[in-house]
Amino acid sequence: MKTASALFLLGIIFSSFIFTGKADSQIKSTDVNSLVNLMEGSFSSEEQSLNDSDYYDITLHMKRIWKDRTDAQWLYVEQAVAQMQEKPYRQRVYRITNTQEGRFESAVFTFADPLRFAGDWKKDEPLEGLTPDSLLQREGCSVILTLMGEDHYEGGTVGNNCPSDLRGAEFATSEVKIFKDMIESWDRGFDEKGNQVWGAVKGGYIFKKQK
Repeated sequence: MKTASALFLLGIIFSSFIFTGKADSQIKSTDVNSLVNLMEGSFSSEEQSLNDSDYYDITLHMKRIWKDRTDAQWLYVEQAVAQMQEKPYRQRVYRITNTQEGRFESAVFTFADPLRFAGDWKKDEPLEGLTPDSLLQREGCSVILTLMGEDHYEGGTVGNNCPSDLRGAEFATSEVKIFKDMIESWDRGFDEKGNQVWGAVKGGYIFKKQK
């Protein structure tokens, strides 16, 4: 009898674990917050740069903005060479939405005179005074992300639809992997013949989460 009771109890515990795990997975498959929680924070590629001289020491900061809005989750994004924090080379706004179960869109926006907001990721309310109607969307440059597993998302841009004129490029691509403790990002530019003209060659930058 004791053995039967013990087995019955284990069955209940196991069933509860399965149900809870499935429920958590279902929630994350449609919940933008679960994705944004992983994206928000400060990241660094310092470790990668020390192990491979082909990669620079880059900092990446992402901070939520416009928290009262209900249309999407919005992030201010700032990227800079570690030794030049005061002059970031990339400042963007990302709009994160759920497009269907398990899939999300990170739309990319620019804004005028971005250096006036350099370092704004440190503030409680970044980009004060800026509103969504001040932004310019980079059409074709959205990153489509798919939930791959617990705290793991992967995706990228679609085809060659993201225009770029940097260093003679015709279009750019972005491939992204997001984990609990790091983000791997591989941005590349290609000319009209499909030759890579900028970006890392070996693979993506590995940004370890700092906080």
